[in-house]
Amino acid sequence: MFAVGDKVVYPMHGAALVEDIEERIYEEKPTKYLVLSMLIGSMKVRIPLCNLEKVGLRPIIPKTKMKEIKKVLETEVSNNYKSITWNRRFTIYIDKMKSGDVLDLAEVISILERQDRQKKLSTGERRLLGNARQILASELMIVKNSDIESAEKWIDEALNIA
Repeated sequence: MFAVGDKVVYPMHGAALVEDIEERIYEEKPTKYLVLSMLIGSMKVRIPLCNLEKVGLRPIIPKTKMKEIKKVLETEVSNNYKSITWNRRFTIYIDKMKSGDVLDLAEVISILERQDRQKKLSTGERRLLGNARQILASELMIVKNSDIESAEKWIDEALNIA
């Protein structure tokens, strides 16, 4: 269970701070919610405690995991998705991001960055890449105790595009 002050990751939105635990009435029943303040942007999110696992909320990764992330980013992942339609690829990438696994997120970034170098991405895939990078950078800035620019630079260096 998370407590007020914890730093967490909401898979499709990025790193957040647990700001409060509040009770609200939902379907005529009192329900406890985690109130998250997203670290990038000014969005607040309320998640019922009973749905935390369903949405994939997880703690921030330990600093030791950064080596694995860097390895995924710098390794040219074999893109087995080239032969399928872009919208099916898009769905696969979204599913990987929703999984909450930071290594899956890094893989999506690696594949899309390299694909963009070979041939330009579709608008949807470009937007997805930007979102994936922002999610990873928001978590890395906490792990590295840095600002967002430093986290983005770390990603670029791992991808060898700095």
